[in-house]
Amino acid sequence: MAGIKVIATNRKAGRDYHLEDKQEAGLVLKGTEIKSIRAGRVNLSDGYVQPRDGELWLVNVHIAPYDPAGQYYGHDPLRPRKLLLHRREIDRLLSRIVERGYTVVPTRMYLKGGRAKIEIALARGKHKYDKRQAIAERTARRDVERALKERDRQR
Repeated sequence: MAGIKVIATNRKAGRDYHLEDKQEAGLVLKGTEIKSIRAGRVNLSDGYVQPRDGELWLVNVHIAPYDPAGQYYGHDPLRPRKLLLHRREIDRLLSRIVERGYTVVPTRMYLKGGRAKIEIALARGKHKYDKRQAIAERTARRDVERALKERDRQR
């Protein structure tokens, strides 16, 4: 993708959830936060999206403090950040969140045209047996690739 620089990905989201509907959202940030994002100091692994007053907020995403700004001009690393979406997108996500078992999780953060964007996904939690099945499939695929590679090497 041209003009997009991926800053952070949330690999834990794909492992713990069935990701269904992905979409891009903007973020309301402070100056020191965008500087830390550009430096790649972001952790999405424990983040989630929470509805408040008809808006969506990104919660528990760690954006490290920007050291050159000092303590006075800095920011709280775990502060909630407002997501920027169109009203119909917010309404559609809110109606799905109300359904049992759905949540919204951040999957990756990137810079697009100099602005920080976050990809969020509507997700349904995986059960333990789903996780085991995914691990078994991955292991089987790896074993097949290894066997084919070994066969090609012997020729």
